[in-house]
Amino acid sequence: MKSLSFGKVMATAAASAMLIGTPVLVAAPAAAAPKTIVAPERLITLDGTQNTRTFDGYTTADHKSISSAVIRSDNLSKLSVGDKTILAKRKVTSVIDLRTSLERAAQPDHAIPGAKSYENDILGATPVTNLIDLDSAYRSFITDRQARAGFASTLRIVTRTVAAGDSVIFHCSAGKDRTGWTSALILTIAGVDRATVERDYLASNTYRHASPNDPLNGVHISWLRASFTTADKVYGSFDNYIRKGLGLSAKEVTALRDAVRVPQRVY
Repeated sequence: MKSLSFGKVMATAAASAMLIGTPVLVAAPAAAAPKTIVAPERLITLDGTQNTRTFDGYTTADHKSISSAVIRSDNLSKLSVGDKTILAKRKVTSVIDLRTSLERAAQPDHAIPGAKSYENDILGATPVTNLIDLDSAYRSFITDRQARAGFASTLRIVTRTVAAGDSVIFHCSAGKDRTGWTSALILTIAGVDRATVERDYLASNTYRHASPNDPLNGVHISWLRASFTTADKVYGSFDNYIRKGLGLSAKEVTALRDAVRVPQRVY
């Protein structure tokens, strides 16, 4: 594999202004990818984003839905005045930015009136090549200490914001990788089945008009599965990763589950 200079990697990352640019390796999954879930009622149509959506209506094993107060998104650097009004009306009071300082400097968020911003840099302590090597990036979500701390902090902010009756929005640059794993964490902890988690993840390809083979704009199911597999390998199980890796107590896990679950909605 041809080595990449630090300057070239940084230039690539800055130019893309996306989460994680072109990967070094793009491997096909051993198992077939599930079909994408695309539900118009989950998409929040904004002028300045492509991938802002809720989990409204996803069903847990005990027949609960995920609250529409939990919102995933791509970066908020191009929000219009109307977009800000829409998000403010949805009672968004917490905005969690999962990007590196480089990405934030290149595309700073537009503030949402009444919302507090949090910076949980997921990849900033990992090798700079993780900005272009998605296989390594997804494994580092599990193995890197700063990444684990960022995800843990994000889950705690989600819990207290939604429990208070407000909405929270978390995002990275494209709303597909760091945001994708955060979404998988929330849905899995809430009790949503893995197939649905994977379909929600793959929906980024539809909303971003991208192919799974387009690593700059799209997602490949093998990447998400790499995070789950690494969690099992390093910690023995997903539950152990949540409790030992992220450091969430049983009480915190229950509080998150209780906050994000609502009576099942009938469409």
